[in-house]
Formats: sequence, structure tokens, C-alpha cells
Amino acid sequence: MVNGFLIIDKPVGLSSHDVVNRVRRILGTKKVGHTGTLDPFATGVLPVAVGEGTKAIQFLDEGQKEYLATIRLGVTTDTLDVTGTVLHECDATSIAQLSLLQSMSVLTGEISQLPPMYSAVKQGGQPLYKLARKGLEVERQPRRVLIHQFELLLFEPPVAEVRVLCSRGTYVRSLADDLGRLLGCGACLTTLRRSQSGPFRLDTACSLEQLADAVEQGRLAECLVTVEQALMHLQLCEVSIQELQPLRNGVLPRLSLVGTQPGLIQLRHERQLLAVAEMTADGQIELKRVFN
Repeated sequence: MVNGFLIIDKPVGLSSHDVVNRVRRILGTKKVGHTGTLDPFATGVLPVAVGEGTKAIQFLDEGQKEYLATIRLGVTTDTLDVTGTVLHECDATSIAQLSLLQSMSVLTGEISQLPPMYSAVKQGGQPLYKLARKGLEVERQPRRVLIHQFELLLFEPPVAEVRVLCSRGTYVRSLADDLGRLLGCGACLTTLRRSQSGPFRLDTACSLEQLADAVEQGRLAECLVTVEQALMHLQLCEVSIQELQPLRNGVLPRLSLVGTQPGLIQLRHERQLLAVAEMTADGQIELKRVFN
């Protein structure tokens, strides 16, 4: 049984669920899921959980994402990206780089962002994109997101290449749209590539073709991030051999927690992850998940 995470370099044109289905076929297993959805037109880091890795998704540290994006000034669409219907177009070749940088600075830090209509955000139990496809636009609640860095890599008017380091839940499409509004010319996203999702980076990712080759050649371990590696950010507590079976049965053992802070704790025995527990502010311990 394969357990852990595969960092897939998602190709353009596939949905995140399409990638999961491909991985299921390549590995011959059904217990596969993903975290951090990417739009079909986007590429890059898509963490795919396999086996026991699916239990660990909720404990991942995915607070920070990094994207490389191309923004086309002077064009707005209904989807906020190049895949949508053009709503407005104007000449933005005269936009000065200084004006662009000043607007990017306004959008750096903690900002309020409106989720796009073409998104999986649910309202009234229904994804917004389903309403958008019916031609409906509903009022959405803005969300607070954190843009750590909004860096201009290249500017050849009306096209800007940027790097965005942001919090989870940020829509780079909305960021591009907001940038266009500030500049007074409109803007949309033309390319989007995720280079980091939490601890997972593009330089350790593999394509679906590379994954298939690795499986065929018996090199799957080279592509796999173990559950233990994925949860390295959690506090560690060692469990004695006498406590193994009770813990596997869901019985929380007596733990030596001197110096442990409130929060999630990984329980291990000889480097093997057994469970994740949580210490509350008043020192109580709750078992969150047991791993096989």
C-alpha cells in the first residue's frame, strides 16, 4: 500500500479532480485525494494524498502559497482570466511602471478580497460557479487575505509578469482584477503557475508522465513524500512500545509533555507516525486521528 503525498506538477487543461483520477489509474488505488484546488487553466504544485496521506490533509501547514502569474492590462473578462468572455477592452500600453508598482503596493499586506463568481466558494450550499454558469451574479462576502509579497518580475506594457506570495484562500484572479481597477484600465490573468503550497515546492514536483514512468520502473519512492515528512511542522512526542496497541485502538496513552505548547502533536514510535493529538490551552489532550 502506498502512503504519503505526491507533488504533481499539474498541466494546463486538467482540473484538480482530473489529476486525482489519473493518479488513481497510475497507482491502481482508489484512496487518493488532493488539497489546494487549482483551476484547469493553472499549472504547478498540486499536493496529492495517497493512502494514509488522505488522513493527514487536515493537519498540513498550507498557510502560505506562491504563484507566478501573467497579467494582461486593458482586458476584463467574466471569469477574471483569459478563459472567460471579454467584457471590456482598452489600450493600456501607456500605463507607466511606476503607476503599476504603486498599485501593487496598495494590494500588499492584509487586504479585503471578493471571491470571484467563477469559484468553488459556496453560497446557500451551492458553488458560485454553478450560479455564474446560469448567468447569475449574487452578492458575496469579502474575505480578509494576506499578500506577503507582490513582486513585479517583468513589465512590457500591457503585460506584467508577477510573483505573489500569499495566504491560503487568496484568489490571484481577483488580485489581477483589483489591480486593473486601481489602474483604471481593467486587467485579467493570462497564466497562473503555483510554485509553492505550504511545504511542497515545484522543484520537488513530478509530472503525471514522470509518475507513470517511476511506477513502471519501480522508483515510486523517489516521488513520494512520507506522511512523517509532510507533518514535520507538528510538535513531536515519542510513544513507548507498550502503548502501541492501545493507541492503535484509539486509547490515548500517558504522554510526557514537558515543554509542549498548546496545539497539534504528532505521536511517533521509532520514527513511525502513529497518531495526531491536540493539546488545548488548559492542558487537556484530545486524540484527533490514528494512522495505520
